[in-house]
Amino acid sequence: MERRAAIYARVSTGEQTTDNQLLRLREVAARAGFRVVAEYVETASGAVGRKPRAQLEVMMEDAARRKFDILLAWDVSRLSRSLNQLVGLFETLRALSIDLILEQQGVDTSTPAGRALLQMSGVFAEFERAMIVERTKAGMMRARLMGKQIGRAPAGDGIVEAIRALREQGMGMDRIARELKCGKGLSQRVCQAYDREAVHAG
Repeated sequence: MERRAAIYARVSTGEQTTDNQLLRLREVAARAGFRVVAEYVETASGAVGRKPRAQLEVMMEDAARRKFDILLAWDVSRLSRSLNQLVGLFETLRALSIDLILEQQGVDTSTPAGRALLQMSGVFAEFERAMIVERTKAGMMRARLMGKQIGRAPAGDGIVEAIRALREQGMGMDRIARELKCGKGLSQRVCQAYDREAVHAG
C-alpha cells in the first residue's frame, strides 16, 4: 500500500533557504515510493523549542489526525536543538505509529535499527538532565560549606549556568526553580534572557 509522507524543512534565518532540503527529501520520498501529501516549511530558530514554530505545531496536529504515515526531515537539528524536546516529539510520533526518516543521520524508524536508536535517545535525554541537576546540587553544596550565599543572587555558584542548561533541555521556568531550589524570579529572568539570545542566535 502506498504510504503518505510529510516533509518538514526549517532554516534559522531569512538569509537561508529550504530549497535544498525540500529537493533532497522529495527525491527520498520518490525513491521509496511515498506519496508526499504535505510539506511544512518555516524560518525559525530551533533553540527555543516548539512553541514559536507554527508549522511544526501544524505538522504535529496533522500527525495526530493521521494525515500522513511517515515524516521526512533533513536532519535531527531541523526538528529541535533540545534533546529533551526532541525525544518528546519522537515519542509522540511513535505513539501515533508514524515513522520518521532523518536523511543526514540515516535514521529510518520503519527498520528495527532505526527504532532502537530512537528508544536509546530517550535514555540519553534523561541521563543528561539528571547529570546537570546532580552537578548543580553538588556545586551548591560545596558553596554552602564554604559559607557562600545560595538563592536569589543573579549570578555565581553556577546557578545561572545551571538554569540556562536546564532551559536548553526545554524545562519550564517554575520547574527549574523547584529543581535547583532557587527563586522563581531568578529562574524567569535567566530563562527569558536565554530565550532572547536563542532567537537572535538563530
